[in-house]
Amino acid sequence: MYEIAVIGAGPAGASAALFAAKAGKKTLLIDNDKGMTRRGWFENFYGISEVGGPDLVETGHKQAVKFGAELVAEQAINLTSSGNGFVIETEDGIIYEAKHVILATGALTDLAAKAGVETKDGTEPRIKTVIAVNPEGKTNIEGIWAAGTVAGVSVHAIITAGDGAKVAINVISELNGTRYVDHDVLKA
Repeated sequence: MYEIAVIGAGPAGASAALFAAKAGKKTLLIDNDKGMTRRGWFENFYGISEVGGPDLVETGHKQAVKFGAELVAEQAINLTSSGNGFVIETEDGIIYEAKHVILATGALTDLAAKAGVETKDGTEPRIKTVIAVNPEGKTNIEGIWAAGTVAGVSVHAIITAGDGAKVAINVISELNGTRYVDHDVLKA
């Protein structure tokens, strides 16, 4: 069983998986390769002069995998509660189990709604529905969290990436029983 499964591997999901894996949590990152970030061009992403969406997404995947996240190319189609966690079923019939799930599915709320997660009207242009979350990223179902555009934050990649990191830190903190902080320092 994974401690944290992240469904959606754009900036929010990959960032969440990166933080979770770097914190030593057994992490699964599920990507259907259909995210809107792949179609973008970014000149407003802090620390990068310019980058195409495909390169930004691939770099995020590589960072998460570097720290131990398992990346799978799948389409999650079902999310159900199971004993002490959740079962994620994919289009190919593969089953994954996780204690916590972070939904980072961009503009798509159908998987969340099917699982009983509450949604609400979105405020971003062209984003009609989002997942209802508290400030930590928790949904109405204990153990299911949401990050990024699907959680109602601005559709800008830099903002969704930060939201993914924030939600992951909150999940890690809950798992650890104490506030988690990850600060690296320059090597001498």
